[in-house]
Amino acid sequence: MQVGILMFPSPNPGGSAAIGQLVERLGFDSLVFADTQCLTPDVWGQLMLVATATERIQIAPGVTNPVSRDSSVTASAALGLQVASGGRAVLGIGRGDSSMAKIGQRPASRHELETYLARLRAYLAGAEVDRDGTPSRIEWLDGCDLPQVPIEVAATGPKVIDVAARHADRICFAVGADPARLAESMARAREAAEAVGRDPNELSFGAFVNCFVNRDLEVARNAIRGGLSSFARFSGVKGMDVDAAGSGETYEMSGHGMSSSPHAKLMDAKFIQSFGIAGPVSDAIARFQELRDAGLDFVRIVPGSRDTDASLAVESLQAIAQHVLPAVAR
Repeated sequence: MQVGILMFPSPNPGGSAAIGQLVERLGFDSLVFADTQCLTPDVWGQLMLVATATERIQIAPGVTNPVSRDSSVTASAALGLQVASGGRAVLGIGRGDSSMAKIGQRPASRHELETYLARLRAYLAGAEVDRDGTPSRIEWLDGCDLPQVPIEVAATGPKVIDVAARHADRICFAVGADPARLAESMARAREAAEAVGRDPNELSFGAFVNCFVNRDLEVARNAIRGGLSSFARFSGVKGMDVDAAGSGETYEMSGHGMSSSPHAKLMDAKFIQSFGIAGPVSDAIARFQELRDAGLDFVRIVPGSRDTDASLAVESLQAIAQHVLPAVAR
């Protein structure tokens, strides 16, 4: 099982490149940057900086959306990143969350997402796309010999899982770290792929996992509660107490991804421990091995919250790299 990191790009000069170099040096397989234009610099520009500063890791937006950029713009950006990285780009996309909320827009509908993905697939292949009677394609791709840019869809509910199974190469589930819930999601995706004549074995499955390693359980839980709340609020876990999860109407976008936010403080310890992974390294090893054994091909670790102490976050990443990566390698 491959293990990557999801982080916010840095607004500081050289900061995003340094993050990429750290992730690569520690031995992780990938780095994805959040795409929320009001909270971070433009994701594609920051990924370009990572591409030129690294040699091995996959790089991707985690995730972009179908609303803030036209499909031709997104495809051209992903292809440019593929060139700059020497074939290490992945196009991560979802319906849109904070990026939409910050500009007063709603996430894309399931139909809008599906249309966007179909256009993306064509643009990335250099094919012509009919845009209301206007033929459109990425013309600069002519003469370029590039490996395919994989499309990775972030999915939570069954309808988006179905869309992803029809159009994506990879699906990254945002349903927490429960192996049973992930197994249900993977089974749904396989069924949806088979229904349209796709071989489900061609799909790769992953998961966003909020994780922080620290011997002090309270420190670990507090470190991830902000990031975890942003995933839990739309995960729709069956039987979930939305207040205990810091979700539902209690969620305040002004504190998105922050442990100090009122909605994050509502989450109880039991929910944090079940939805995420927080605690000593021995617990983390066991939990990640369960995810591997459940059939995941990769995970995207969310290593804290926007207001987590940076030095503690680095210590957690170092511990994960030293102990967890060897334990889940295939």
